Amino acid sequence: MGFPFARVAVIGAGSWGTTVASHLAHNAPTVLWARRRELADELRTSRTNSRYLPEHRVHAELQITNDIVDAVTDASLVVVAVPSSGFRDVVRSLALHLEPRAVLMSLTKGLERGTGRRMSEVLVDLAPDHPVSVLSGPNLAGEIAAGQPAASVVACPDAAVANRLQEVFTRPLFRVYTHDDVIGCEIGGVVKNVIAIAAGMAHGMGFGDNSRATLITRGLVEMGRLGAKLGANPGTFSGLAGMGDVIATCSSMKSRNTTVGVRLGKGETISDINASMNHMVAEGVKSAGTVVALARKVGVEMPITEAVAEVCEGRLGAADGMMRLMTRSKKSERE
Repeated sequence: MGFPFARVAVIGAGSWGTTVASHLAHNAPTVLWARRRELADELRTSRTNSRYLPEHRVHAELQITNDIVDAVTDASLVVVAVPSSGFRDVVRSLALHLEPRAVLMSLTKGLERGTGRRMSEVLVDLAPDHPVSVLSGPNLAGEIAAGQPAASVVACPDAAVANRLQEVFTRPLFRVYTHDDVIGCEIGGVVKNVIAIAAGMAHGMGFGDNSRATLITRGLVEMGRLGAKLGANPGTFSGLAGMGDVIATCSSMKSRNTTVGVRLGKGETISDINASMNHMVAEGVKSAGTVVALARKVGVEMPITEAVAEVCEGRLGAADGMMRLMTRSKKSERE
């Protein structure tokens, strides 16, 4: 049987990009683009990524480059795994060099600051003639790299493309489902990061499982409200890209967003936390304010997200944010 994609390019050598590239190399010829030459050299010679994925070696046949044009040349699938803050610039740099009808995929769970656009919308903006897709689900990079059982969703409005993506991503311990709800899968991935910060803050303040369960549950309500208003299928948020991703992220100290929340709950400032992150990006910190702006634009109430945004912007303390949420006006759970 031939490969579903003749050549795959993964753009971005952070923990998730490196993990996905190594994973895909089992099923198709794959190249990983690293922005820094030093990281590309390390990956090429020692097969390790000591900064972002220190405990795991990449697939022996994974190709490495720091030339983005070289990476996408002849690639029939281009997977973009860079932070939302640099997503548009990176895609712009490769868009003119794409193969005709190359499939594009976003791994980034964030919104573009200033525009509120989802990453799939940025891909469409810059490469309108290419099929666009996303991968989302409860996928902590280190566990996938270690080969632990997991599942994810590939979302694409073109069913034939989704089936090809399902084939190239599926491995014995990585189960992949297809979906047609790109909006829902992306909104789920974005908002779950914000929920994880809120749940982390509660933990950092010494609160227990009741508090975390409350924030997760009400956060899922906020996720569903926003998604529905934007045209998502409400059922998406009870699946892997919604509830599944929320459970994994909020339950794990391997999650950067949860870790940031815990540290905020303990009283650390966001500037000190960011300075100590060793170039890691917690997308929820960057996305919370953008989610709030988008929610206000479409008339959706998201009090947990608003509180997280204010804490991340240094305008509200974690304890004050929690108190504000607990003293809101009484209402029905169905509202």
